[in-house]
Amino acid sequence: MRLRYAGTCRVCGSALDAGSAAIYERATRTVRCLGCATAEPLGEIRRTAAAHGAGPSPAGTALPERQDTGSTDNAVDPGTAGASARRVHQRRRATRQERIRAKHPKLGGLILALSDDPQSTAAWDTGALGEERLGRRLNELASPTLRVLHDRRIPGSRANLDHVAVTPTGVYVVDAKRYVDKRPSLRAEGGILRPRVERLMVGSRDQTKLVDGVLKQVNLIRRLVDDDLPVTGVLCFIEADWPLIGGSFTIRGVDVLWPKKLYPRLAADGPHEARVAEVHARLADALPPA
Repeated sequence: MRLRYAGTCRVCGSALDAGSAAIYERATRTVRCLGCATAEPLGEIRRTAAAHGAGPSPAGTALPERQDTGSTDNAVDPGTAGASARRVHQRRRATRQERIRAKHPKLGGLILALSDDPQSTAAWDTGALGEERLGRRLNELASPTLRVLHDRRIPGSRANLDHVAVTPTGVYVVDAKRYVDKRPSLRAEGGILRPRVERLMVGSRDQTKLVDGVLKQVNLIRRLVDDDLPVTGVLCFIEADWPLIGGSFTIRGVDVLWPKKLYPRLAADGPHEARVAEVHARLADALPPA
């Protein structure tokens, strides 16, 4: 469509002027430039090209940027942020479109144009978008002393880790969550006559299960690194309704914050700088791209 207002491509971040042609995604109210309209995750493109003996990607194909670690050692593939969630969304959306077109051969196109994807499908797009945005910024921050991994598969499980950052202060397991205009908060109950119970609230909903998920990921990483290396779990809420003062908190050892609060922590100096490259390579080997 032709954009009525200026916008920003959700994939590559390029500015789109009003009146320019772009892809408008109704479910998330975001846009993609035409160069990113059919872009595949980098890992998928590489695997497909290798399987068919293909050479460089065709001109005009938009590829997600690789992590620049500032090192000449490119053996470690950082992965593509949000790749698995994006694949699930595209697969679900394609299945719905095929089903509707098969059931309504003449009106299928009109029905699809006038209706949105169901929430169960749109949620995958929302999640992928949050991971992509956070991953893009983490790639920009990457250096020889701040190395990242994206969208890593947990062996023996269908679950995955959104982002892992290896830094001089330790390893950070970052779970990206996109809850637009919803405020994360800590609700504590008990503490004197009965045990203290902490709950993570997002808006009016109890989302403590998100903390449980991060703690499982932290325990996994701790089994893969040396005992003296700190491992910190992070829930990073993107586009949430954070207050002007304060806002971040810790629940059961998991830090709950937003991207700009996270970045300085990852870039801080620490005692484990000499171990960053080795730990990064070890985790990349143990946790393949999802």
